[in-house]
Amino acid sequence: MLYIIATPIGNLKDITLRALEVLKNVDGIICEDSRRTGILLNHYQIKKQLLVLNDFNEYKMFPQVINLLKQGQNLALVSDAGTPLISDPGYKLVRECIHQGIEVDSLPGPSSVITALTLSGLPPDKFTFLGYPPEKASHRLKLFQTIHDRKQNDYLKTTYIMFVSPHKLLRILKDMKEVLGDIEVVLAHELTKIHQSVEKKKISQWLESLRNPKGEYILLLHLS
Repeated sequence: MLYIIATPIGNLKDITLRALEVLKNVDGIICEDSRRTGILLNHYQIKKQLLVLNDFNEYKMFPQVINLLKQGQNLALVSDAGTPLISDPGYKLVRECIHQGIEVDSLPGPSSVITALTLSGLPPDKFTFLGYPPEKASHRLKLFQTIHDRKQNDYLKTTYIMFVSPHKLLRILKDMKEVLGDIEVVLAHELTKIHQSVEKKKISQWLESLRNPKGEYILLLHLS
């Protein structure tokens, strides 16, 4: 069986008892980065064989992982932080397991998307997760224009959530301001860590206050 296991997004205590039990009992752990996963495993004194699976070697690793699962091994799939597959590697592996009749189970656990949503103060009844915004500026502007156009439909009003890398944050905020105007957006930063912050400001205020963004950001907005 393949177990999909959510791991802490910052605080190592944010892991379920069931997740620890499975990690201790599986035959091996499929991880995105052995160094990051090693920190978690060492903290809980778990020693297991680690198989590295990332965006660059996912297809290459398929035969080895699928073969181990077909031999009857139980493997756990984890990402660097949070719930695997959510803007992280693993989707293709899970799809292949389902295609080949290999049993897959997913253990509920930490998710930065849900954590940010519940702390944002924005309507949580409907939300749309956009992952990372497009790389190309023209594609980003088209995305924001689509969001702008959808706000006219009451049935499609939703809180939008996206991951933003620090070196792209200012650029994305400027693009957003160009299309959506100087709206208020929420930035969640360093979730579950000592310096966690979740604040709502107008885009112009963010552009003025942000000087050298570091760490991963989650951006949320809701157009009324």
